[in-house]
Amino acid sequence: MFCQKCGSVLLPKKEGSKRILVCSCGYKSSGAEKTKITETINKKSKEVEVIEKEIETLPKTKVECPKCGHKEAFFWTMQTRAGDEPETKFHKCVKCRHTWRDYD
Repeated sequence: MFCQKCGSVLLPKKEGSKRILVCSCGYKSSGAEKTKITETINKKSKEVEVIEKEIETLPKTKVECPKCGHKEAFFWTMQTRAGDEPETKFHKCVKCRHTWRDYD
């Protein structure tokens, strides 16, 4: 049931020995004696598809991988030292996935 004043859902409440329906706006409705609230839960198994492929959203740069010699790598920066020192730049090779740091 819905509130006639504002349209919100009316909630059951006991007032003395009577049950009434009330709204957050202050509206009260009698007739909760006949009202029955039920909830049905359908248990259906949901299948989740696992994607094995890693999706890279990092930017790429031209830098040589020290492990395989490939000329392209993903990069990101992170503050690994004190706040008054520069960030550390990390690289991850596009080909062999080797990760290394650049302390420039």
